[in-house]
Amino acid sequence: MLINFNEMQEHKFPGMNNGTGEMSAKMFMSDKGKIIPCSIHAGGSIGMHSHTTSDDINYIISGTGKAICNGEEETLEAGVCHICTKGSEHSIINTGNDDLVMLTIVVERR
Repeated sequence: MLINFNEMQEHKFPGMNNGTGEMSAKMFMSDKGKIIPCSIHAGGSIGMHSHTTSDDINYIISGTGKAICNGEEETLEAGVCHICTKGSEHSIINTGNDDLVMLTIVVERR
């Protein structure tokens, strides 16, 4: 299967999961999960939310930020991967002046 994100429209999401600022993303969705190249813009965040049926894998491409997962804070920077496993909750915050660019893979595990 080939997924060409170059041919997909980018969408803007203000206040994702009651977060702050804005996020931009292209999204592939299926019943097995999602693949989401995305950017949390400077000053933005994805609000605290639970993953009741899936694992959420976030590979950081550029920028700086932090994830808060089950009450523990993790520093995000290029080359690191934050994973929120099924049954956990997390938030991702852009702490830098540039976009926090990441590739998010959501794997459904019902």
